[in-house]
Amino acid sequence: MESPEHVEPEKRDVTLDEALAMALFFHRRGQLAEADEVYCTVLAALPEQPTALHFSGLLAHQRNEPAEALARMRRSLELEPGRADWHSNVGVVLKGEGRIDEAAEAFRQAIALDPEHVNAHSNLGVLLRAQGHVDEAEAAYRRAIELDPEHVDAHHNLGVLLSATGRLREAVRCYCKVITLSPQHGDARRLMALAHSTLGEHDKAVEIFEKWAAEEPDNPIVRHMLAACSGRDVPARASDAFVEKIFDGFAASFDSKLAGLHYRAPSLVEAMLADSGLPASGQLDVLDAGCGTGLCGPLVAPWARSLVGVDLSGKMLAQARERHADDGRPVYDELHQAELTAFLQVHREAFDVVVSADTLVYFGDLGEVIPATAGALRANGVAIFTLEDAGDESAAPFHIDSHGRYAHRPEYAAACLAASGLEADIVPAELRLEAGIPVKGLVVRARKLAVAGVKAPAALTEAVAHG
Repeated sequence: MESPEHVEPEKRDVTLDEALAMALFFHRRGQLAEADEVYCTVLAALPEQPTALHFSGLLAHQRNEPAEALARMRRSLELEPGRADWHSNVGVVLKGEGRIDEAAEAFRQAIALDPEHVNAHSNLGVLLRAQGHVDEAEAAYRRAIELDPEHVDAHHNLGVLLSATGRLREAVRCYCKVITLSPQHGDARRLMALAHSTLGEHDKAVEIFEKWAAEEPDNPIVRHMLAACSGRDVPARASDAFVEKIFDGFAASFDSKLAGLHYRAPSLVEAMLADSGLPASGQLDVLDAGCGTGLCGPLVAPWARSLVGVDLSGKMLAQARERHADDGRPVYDELHQAELTAFLQVHREAFDVVVSADTLVYFGDLGEVIPATAGALRANGVAIFTLEDAGDESAAPFHIDSHGRYAHRPEYAAACLAASGLEADIVPAELRLEAGIPVKGLVVRARKLAVAGVKAPAALTEAVAHG
């Protein structure tokens, strides 16, 4: 018996509506290559098709192509300006790029078109807080919650704002609501425990972390925070896994959150560098140690012939990679994902300046990182970094606080620096606000003493000679 002939499936042209529905179906399922193929097919035939333009732009954003994303999405809005969701999507892209004022305006346009656009209200609140408009931010969050009482992000963001302004009881209620709606929301659990701890309710904070640790025994954030709150099994420094995971989680919103905390560490580092006598003439090799999203980079760039950044968080480094100078060049010449002490130990006498804003607060014992810093400096080189001030709270050289960072006594820091051949100036300063209260810190400038027979770069030698 002969086998039946192979029958090709019937082919037919699809309508525009069918093609767009197919693309959006793939897009929602995360099948980006398939979605992109359909969008491109539509745009090849109809280059000004608004829906294909907009959502192919959104796909470009997901692929970390912000310029292409904004070009397509803005063109779609020129063609159809009355789409509230589309304005909100543009706001999300701008927010991710740190273009706060433009993003806020996009969300306002979405709200003007649709006063009940919940996500636009919630996202606008984040930006208003970053702009320093705390009361308006709170009103935006509360409006989002009024429109959707189960909007997790709005409850969470309101809790963060209330914590930052010292309204901890109200913040705890917000975090409780978040956890009720989303039981696995780790950040809300962490922040609720910290709020209890700040209120002096340490047993409640420990209970939260103990319960969480029982559920996720291998979670490095939970292990570290349980040690910080309970005082049990405190590590000499935060683990690489803790630092990487917590800052990967913060990366997208890091800058805007710090803006709401009146974060001053990068500007304090810049001021200490400016006071060092080193010329801001682009002649020095500079390391930004624990560079994060690159907040220090533009501030110290005037001193740099080369500017290198190192951090454990790949997602933070991705943000730093997008920082550009006014002339369009990247701020950083090199970026490395590595543990700081190991990086310093490998790069001996490679730098004239090492700066570090709020990185050594994740080190308790400074006995390895300070000598490694000294080894990475050239003769007469300068290291500038911040610590949190332990003051006279205990006789211990350092301790861990319930928020998971370490605080150091200035005498201990000075002894570590002296033992590594570093001559130090240590100045008290306020680093940020936490629960509405200034965080007391130390800004340290340490110069590597010249050794006979070791030649320092001319810029450093001249600075020391005229110091």
